[in-house]
Amino acid sequence: MKVMFYVQHLLGIGHLVRASRIAAALVSDGQDVTMVTGGMAVDGFPAAQVANVRLPPLRSADDSFSGLADEHGREAGEVYLTRRKDALIDAFDEIEPDCLIVEAFPFARRQMRFELLPLLDHVKALPSCSRPMVVSSIRDILQPKSAQRDLATARLVQDYFDLVLVHGDRRFASLDETFSAARSIAGKTAYTGMIAPDDVEPAVADRYDVIVSAGGGAVGEDLLRAGVAARELTSLSTARWLIVTGPNLPDEAVSRLQAKASDNVEIVRFRPDLARLLRQAKLSVSQAGYNTVADVLRAQCASVLVPFAAHGEQEQTIRATRLAGAGLAVSIQAGDLSPANLARAIDAACRQKRDYVAGMPLDGAAATAGILRQRHATFKRDRSA
Repeated sequence: MKVMFYVQHLLGIGHLVRASRIAAALVSDGQDVTMVTGGMAVDGFPAAQVANVRLPPLRSADDSFSGLADEHGREAGEVYLTRRKDALIDAFDEIEPDCLIVEAFPFARRQMRFELLPLLDHVKALPSCSRPMVVSSIRDILQPKSAQRDLATARLVQDYFDLVLVHGDRRFASLDETFSAARSIAGKTAYTGMIAPDDVEPAVADRYDVIVSAGGGAVGEDLLRAGVAARELTSLSTARWLIVTGPNLPDEAVSRLQAKASDNVEIVRFRPDLARLLRQAKLSVSQAGYNTVADVLRAQCASVLVPFAAHGEQEQTIRATRLAGAGLAVSIQAGDLSPANLARAIDAACRQKRDYVAGMPLDGAAATAGILRQRHATFKRDRSA
């Protein structure tokens, strides 16, 4: 099966990381995968074994997703966006996929309608014998929208998509909790489990007791500064700490952190082996993005979560609150973040007795490969009937 996997990351790198893990699992399953990526390049994503077509890059103009900018931060104008749209359709025509996976859309990434709706119309216009199976790939918890907006999304699913993959566990978060029109697309929906890192990844030579990370880093400076300042107030003040700023944290913010850090605190922009480092750590301090939480659940280390909640964002708060309620993390709201509060949360997390026995399934990447293989076989059979 030839698979084309479209993913656009605009602010953080979570969408790209999750899609890259799925793509690698599809390759391991014997599928021929090409990721078509539209964000700023990030080393290691996708993995070397996954073919990659890079569109002219776009990113969010700010942390409120109010507009699109090119790689230099300039507003992306009509000519630039048209070039993107044409390059995307050209990539589809060249790949000729049996399966087209679109990450997030139409549940999110509405900013990309300028290119995704023309692509989907292009696909829909193909003869039935040539049309690929079209799949939407979404995380378990969505940013809640209005009922009217959800109905419009459901109509797009009905018009263009054959399958919606929900990368989570229904017991932890069912789609209808954050998407009011879930019932209308229930026949097209399948849950995969969490997209966590491989369970058999080897250990690494570096060992850190505490790892403070902020995803892509674009909105993580407050958390990182609090982490550096909280160290001396915790029971882990003499332990070895690693601060992972994320590639998008501005240089001047990195310099400010370095000026405050002590000798046993190492500051790096990015570690592609972060998931493996967490398995050898005592504690993780992070936001509550999907991939970081999946890494922590796999690592089974203590966890403090400070969910990103600016501009009305609720997804990370919902996730952090549920994990704290299950006794798998300690959560602090961003408005309550201070070095003293973070230090107390760190010590509380270290004392927490965590039970992972009844936890979420974490092999969602492999499960996704199996679901796609089975659904595509049915899709081909129905199309030829």
